[in-house]
Amino acid sequence: MMIDMEILFIIGALILGIGGGALFGYQLRKMWAVRKKDTVETQVEALLNDAKAKQKEILLEANDKALKIIEEVKVEEKERQAELSRSQKRLEGRETMFDQKLIELETKKQELVDKATRIENLRKEVDSIKGEQMVKLEQVAKLTKDEAQQMLMTNVEQQSQEDLLSRMRKLTEQSQVELDKKARELLTLAVQRCAVNHSSENATTVIDIPSDEMKGRIIGREGRNIKTIERLTGVEIIVDDTPNAITISGFSPIRRHVAKRALDILISDGRIHPARIEEAIESAKQQLAQEMREAGEAAVYELGITGLDPKLISIIGRLKYRTSYGQNILQHSIEIAHLSSLIAQMLGADVSIAKKGGLLHDIGKAVDQDMQGTHPEIGYDILKKFGVPEEIAYIARGHHEAEPKTLECIIVQAADAISGARPGARKDSYEQYVQRLEELEKLATTFDGVEKCYAISAGREIRVFVTPEKIDDLQATKLARDVAQKIEANLKYPGEIKVTVIRETRIIEYAR
Repeated sequence: MMIDMEILFIIGALILGIGGGALFGYQLRKMWAVRKKDTVETQVEALLNDAKAKQKEILLEANDKALKIIEEVKVEEKERQAELSRSQKRLEGRETMFDQKLIELETKKQELVDKATRIENLRKEVDSIKGEQMVKLEQVAKLTKDEAQQMLMTNVEQQSQEDLLSRMRKLTEQSQVELDKKARELLTLAVQRCAVNHSSENATTVIDIPSDEMKGRIIGREGRNIKTIERLTGVEIIVDDTPNAITISGFSPIRRHVAKRALDILISDGRIHPARIEEAIESAKQQLAQEMREAGEAAVYELGITGLDPKLISIIGRLKYRTSYGQNILQHSIEIAHLSSLIAQMLGADVSIAKKGGLLHDIGKAVDQDMQGTHPEIGYDILKKFGVPEEIAYIARGHHEAEPKTLECIIVQAADAISGARPGARKDSYEQYVQRLEELEKLATTFDGVEKCYAISAGREIRVFVTPEKIDDLQATKLARDVAQKIEANLKYPGEIKVTVIRETRIIEYAR
């Protein structure tokens, strides 16, 4: 029991201690809060005092600035008023000056009107005087105004015509000398860089046979064999007294080569009869077609040309067995391709177009014997059929035109003339030579005023004599140019033809 009382006493003491501590802490807390409150209120009051002091300062500064601004505005207003006054004075002065100018202009206008009236009156008087003088001049000269004017124009025209003709001759001579010099240099360089062998071909082919007994076998019983060969090949077999030889005659080199190959096969085989002849001719055609293809491939390979249709290459190979005036057309085309590329390179033209155009310019001659039309037209149609570009196909048609449309066509035309004019490149028969001279002379006589003409220098020059009463010097110059253009448009010839117009005036008087 004593222990319980002690415990209770201890517990009571603890409770009293805790309560007293709490009360003491509360009092301390209260005292700290009161002190803190006093401190905040003091700070707030100090801040309010500072704010009021700054407000007064700001108000004072604002008043000072407002007063300054008002003063500045007043000064600017005074300056503006002064400027406006000056501007008004200037405007008044300008109005006064404008009024004076306007009055002066009105005065000058009136003076000009008066002068114009006087000038018009004077002009009428001058016209009247000129009319009276013209009438008097017509009466004195016995010529009307139009007649006198026509006479004056005629005299001036004759004098100007002589001066113009002299000037034209001088300019023509100077330009021709320069052009000839440059052309010679260019063509000489091109020709020196391209050398091609020429071999003229004939219209007959001779075949060697082992013995004259073979002639009888080729002829056959009642001529069956030889008739079969001629019918299938389109050539003429000439069997004459020439020992150990027979002759194949034909205009087409391809047909002659087919007949020659067929006869070589028959002679080497020994069996000659119509059935065997047909087989030999068919075999010869196949061999010739293969050779044509190889010749065309060799030509394009030599020139470095690509992109052509294989069938077109075979047509190019046909030119190997085509001649013109005895000149092999394939060699001629290759030569022109080389020359055209060299000239095009020196002139800055398209080398590829010039080279292809030079090779294909005579492609129409490969089939012109089997088709109607001229070889330029046929060649153009063939090239368009195989999809050749227009600028190249045009060369086949335009290389014989008087005025080609493209520079590359002109280059091919010049190369064609160079190739045909080489010594030994071409040859004419006597009949063709005489026919060309007759055509040349006949063409020149179609012009009015031509008295006579002569083709000389193997057709390289034509001299035209004109009637001096009908053709004057200026017309003679024009006539020479017209004759040359007509020759270019209507005749085919290698090289160039010189046209010389001769106007001779003879005045004869007798002293008695």
